[in-house]
Amino acid sequence: SVIGGWITKYFVTYIISDGKDAAADGYFTSFITSDIAPIVFMLVFLALTAWIVYRGVEKGIEQFSKIIMPGLILLILIIAIFSLTLTHTDTDGSVRTGLQGLAFYITPDFSGLTVKRFLEILLDAMSQLFFSLSVSMGIMITYGSYVKNDVNLNKATNQIEIFDTGIAILAGLMIIPAVFAFSGGNPETLNAGPSLMFITLPKVFASMGIGTGAGILFFVLVLLAALTSAVSLMETSVSTFMDELHWSRGKASLLMAVVMIVFGSASSLGYGVLDFIRIFGMNFLDFFDFMTNSVMMPLAALATCFLVIKVVGFDRIAREIEQSSKFGRKKLYNFFLKYLAPICLIVILLSSIANVLGIISM
Repeated sequence: SVIGGWITKYFVTYIISDGKDAAADGYFTSFITSDIAPIVFMLVFLALTAWIVYRGVEKGIEQFSKIIMPGLILLILIIAIFSLTLTHTDTDGSVRTGLQGLAFYITPDFSGLTVKRFLEILLDAMSQLFFSLSVSMGIMITYGSYVKNDVNLNKATNQIEIFDTGIAILAGLMIIPAVFAFSGGNPETLNAGPSLMFITLPKVFASMGIGTGAGILFFVLVLLAALTSAVSLMETSVSTFMDELHWSRGKASLLMAVVMIVFGSASSLGYGVLDFIRIFGMNFLDFFDFMTNSVMMPLAALATCFLVIKVVGFDRIAREIEQSSKFGRKKLYNFFLKYLAPICLIVILLSSIANVLGIISM
């Protein structure tokens, strides 16, 4: 919800102005370190999320997803194609194009790849998959509980794999060629994390000549993507209260909104007035990010492995899947869940904690 608030702020900025403010030096830093603005925009994003969840599965989430997801894919395709057509001429006369950026994006670079760096990349990739596939936070289980018995689970799983990978590739295709064309492929710029979206890209848009339109299109796309994630996460918590405590959807949604306001406000002010509060050297937002991504999700995944192996059982899982489809990966699933997944999860968990405590440096 905090990052969603940042995206909302930039979307509003491009709507009400020509986008030059967003591209100005220090704009992003001054915004996230201010006293009020980060909370206000976080609350706007949170209110929209809570409203969709309150509407329920069919009237809220399903209706929202049916409209938004196809539009999201279309917007990504449009911006990706546009990104490939970009051409930029430097002051020294050198010309860079989006197609050169495409070559940079898809060509492997193994220079400087050590064993340590390989392990870092592998751990980052596995951590990313947690969030990308909505694993270990109950989202897949929650949405899966709404699926009817006649739905082909094997086919649905294949679709998730294809769409998740495809859209991830398209997202890179949308951003990397454009940034390459206007930055010269500087690795520090292309690996800048959040600042790539909130600092580098606005400067790229400002250099295009049609920066306002490009900025609006890009940030509405990212806003919709952020909303789908936030809605999924909130629905998981709301459905838990509804199932376990038999609360109404309205009561559960209100409670989760209050919890999110409390933690979101602390995180929003983590770079500003509450920056003096540090936990293991991290401000609130970074600490919550570490706890959820690097500690809680691996632990939840380990608990899920234990639940399936010791409580539910592989046979029951197989019967559930085989109600509607052939379980083609049964042996592979059993092997991964019993052996490979727990080992990988323990490695991710221990390495993340050791990195924060300074035992190892990654």
